[in-house]
Order: sequence, then structure tokens, then C-alpha cells
Amino acid sequence: MSGSGTHLPSLPDDDPTGLQSFAVLLRRLNGEFNRIAQEFAQAQGLHLTDVQALIAILDADADADADAEGAGEPMTPGRLRRQLNLTSGAVTACLDRLERAGHIRRVRAADDRRVVHLHYAEAGRKLARDYFRPLARSTDTARGRFTPGELAVVVRFLTEMNRELVLLRRD
Repeated sequence: MSGSGTHLPSLPDDDPTGLQSFAVLLRRLNGEFNRIAQEFAQAQGLHLTDVQALIAILDADADADADAEGAGEPMTPGRLRRQLNLTSGAVTACLDRLERAGHIRRVRAADDRRVVHLHYAEAGRKLARDYFRPLARSTDTARGRFTPGELAVVVRFLTEMNRELVLLRRD
């Protein structure tokens, strides 16, 4: 794996802003998000990969990062395959499950009928919104404990972390 290549010296392990502390906190956050995603998948009779695909489809239109592949464009099966690092067959099976369950719609592009766009179906969106409402409330509660300036720094950190993680992808 290779990131941006910038090496910053780490602070001591007992420093709450040191690399070790960040690693522990990010792992815990990731673990909790994975637990919630797994519970949603189980409740919906889906695979965890299906939930990852739903998240990618949902985020595709909301992606404001101009550097990201396909930023601002609807998700396509090919882009989803690359993003989730799946085979074409695995993506097809995943999309078939999601479509059968009413979570997504496949729509042919108007300008090129060979291109398929993936969209979150309204019924699936409502179901997810209802399921994840407690997470949204918890997120909003946590956000309320910070000033707008502090939140701006958090957003900047998360944006930079995501940018670095994208650089680690093995295409």
C-alpha cells in the first residue's frame, strides 16, 4: 500500500492526538459502523457486500469531491465493481439481490443505452432512513457538542483521511 508518501513523525503513544490514539479511535469507529451495517444487512436478508454497494450508490450523487472517479455521476456497475473490488459476476449477483429486494433501480442512460445507472429506489431509501434514524440522531447529538469551527476541522480531517485511503486502493 502506498499513500501520499508524506511521512509525519508520530507523537508519543500516550498523546491523545498521536498516531496510536487515532488508530485506536478510527478502528473502534469502523468497528461500530461495521456492526450497524451487519445488523441492517441481517435484518434485510442481505449480505454485508450488498450494504456496501447500497452505500456506494447512495453516496455517488452526493460525492462533491471533484477528484473522485465519477464525482457527481450516478453509479454504474463497472464503477461499483472497481470501488468494492469485486468480480463482474459478484457485482451482478449483488445488484440482482438489491433489485429483487426493492433497494435499487437499474436505469439505462438516455444518451447511451449500453450504460446502466444504479439508483437507490425510493422504497429502499425510506426503509434505510427509518432504520438508520437512531444513528442520525446520535451523529447529530455528537455534532452538537462541537463549535462550528471544531466541526470544520473534523470535516477537513475526514476529507483528508478519505483522500489518503483512496490513494491506498489497489486497482
